[in-house]
Amino acid sequence: MITSLLFVYLVTPVSPVVAASKDPETLGELRQELAALKKKKADNDSKKDSAKKEITQKQNAIVQAQADITQAESDIEEAEEEIEASNKRIEGLKEQTDKILKVLQQLQNENIYLKYMTDSSSITDLVMRIAAVEQITSSNQKNLEDLKTLIKKNEQLKVDLAQKQKDLAVKIDTYQKAIANLNEDIESYDQFALDIDTEIKVKEENVNVYIEASKKKYGKIVDSARLDELLSSPYNAGWLKPLNKGYVTSLQGYRTHPVTGQKYSFHSGIDIGKNAEGTSVYAAAAGTVSGIVERYRCGGNMVYVTVNVGGVKYTTYYYHLLKINVKVGQIVTQNTVIGLLGGGSTAKKNGGYDTCTTGAHLHFGVAKGWYSGSIPNSKVIVPPGFHNAKGYSWSSRTAYYGS
Repeated sequence: MITSLLFVYLVTPVSPVVAASKDPETLGELRQELAALKKKKADNDSKKDSAKKEITQKQNAIVQAQADITQAESDIEEAEEEIEASNKRIEGLKEQTDKILKVLQQLQNENIYLKYMTDSSSITDLVMRIAAVEQITSSNQKNLEDLKTLIKKNEQLKVDLAQKQKDLAVKIDTYQKAIANLNEDIESYDQFALDIDTEIKVKEENVNVYIEASKKKYGKIVDSARLDELLSSPYNAGWLKPLNKGYVTSLQGYRTHPVTGQKYSFHSGIDIGKNAEGTSVYAAAAGTVSGIVERYRCGGNMVYVTVNVGGVKYTTYYYHLLKINVKVGQIVTQNTVIGLLGGGSTAKKNGGYDTCTTGAHLHFGVAKGWYSGSIPNSKVIVPPGFHNAKGYSWSSRTAYYGS
């Protein structure tokens, strides 16, 4: 199977990703984002059914294209097996032909061949005997030519099927882009995407924190007030690990979903395992808690922290927490325990509420820009200080490269 293909995993119901053309810098821009999100929800309600129908059609087309790719792979394997079998048959016919020619040569040398011909009872018998000898050799030659033709045909089939796989991959990519465009209206293609109502709730809490900060500083709501002045985000020179030790069990990027088995679902962070539930989870960088989601169906307890590292704005996020120890608007340091690691008892399969976990681990992600909830995939990066490689481990929060 061509593993480089991208496949969109749709969580139902899920929300639109409402991303401004640039990250909001003022309270007014943040409030505009919230207003746009609410308007988008209203618009989506009226056109969701038609968009969902079109998404379903595109999904079905992707599934069919993937099935065609799988069939093409099977056909290639069969062609390779046929080529191998044909080659063996050619070798066998070559050996058989060589033996016949050697026997004929011996017969001719010993004049037995001539006697065989002259002993014929009639001209017809003579012709038939000569034809029989010629037929043995010509039949073998024809078989050889037929097999060579078959091999050429199978070789071309392999080329054609390989091209078919490429063409199907292009089709899938086209379908995915179409789905992504539709998702701008009603869906998000991050498997952890918040539904629209949760997204609005998280955004409202975030906006309210800045409104209160504006009132405290100016005595009123000042839309032109800069966010980084209302809540001064601490400056970080670098990053620390969110756990004292850990082991990367799943990478950031497209993957096969470990719970649903869905291929090519986007994984917006790295999974860190080999820690027991209840292990302290620290802020990887000092910053402001911008969003909190509790007991969400995919991600469980989730915390978003906006940070400034080296003069660049980032959002860090921590999913599958057993417990949350912070609140929206709180300033945290790199020594703040933002929550406790979960993912085990909270897993749906273990009687919990989180459908997107199979065992105790932390989903840790980093995105460029400041966010309080759903984050565009294009903004997600490999967490600094980590190798995006399964098995990468460390035993110190200050370890930049694993031991």
